[in-house]
Amino acid sequence: MPTVDSSRPRRGRPGYNRETLLQVAVQVFNERGYDGTSMDDLSKKLGISKAAIYHHVASKDELLRLAVDHALDGLFEAAADAAARQAPAIDRLDHLIQGSVAVLVERLPFVTLLLRVRGNTEVEQRALARRRRFDRLVAELVAEAKDDGDIRVDVDPAIAARLLFGMINSVVEWYRPGEPTGAAGLAAAVRAMAFDGLRR
Repeated sequence: MPTVDSSRPRRGRPGYNRETLLQVAVQVFNERGYDGTSMDDLSKKLGISKAAIYHHVASKDELLRLAVDHALDGLFEAAADAAARQAPAIDRLDHLIQGSVAVLVERLPFVTLLLRVRGNTEVEQRALARRRRFDRLVAELVAEAKDDGDIRVDVDPAIAARLLFGMINSVVEWYRPGEPTGAAGLAAAVRAMAFDGLRR
């Protein structure tokens, strides 16, 4: 999560800092849509003045940027962790699947918001560009596994990457925190579905 400058005095209702403000903002964005949410809506939901919100962030756009970056940073951290492993590409891909599902479960509201971004603002366009970079990383990993002979030769790496993460991303539509199946169970199900169809 973004850090807060502790040297700045806090105003507004006790208990709100930038992190907790961001969590509530993401909840409202997901409920009402980013475009359909005003700073007045956030002020009412938080029970603090707009001035108190502006003490922590410069704008609604900054809240969106912080939120989508929190989701994307988690995905890129999972990709970097997978890339650092001394293992065949197919195993690094497996590790990336597990890490990505864990990010989705741990940062579910943030990933949900990220997946609803459509490019209507500069912040959204930047987020979409980062998503495309992540997609390319996955496609390159699939291509490497294919070159190693660990993935079927009739599978197009770019399509496989899109289908794989389409399956992972669909989890935001139905998974709810507290369900018996946690990140490990979800990752196991995705891996079984993917690799039963991809492994030679």
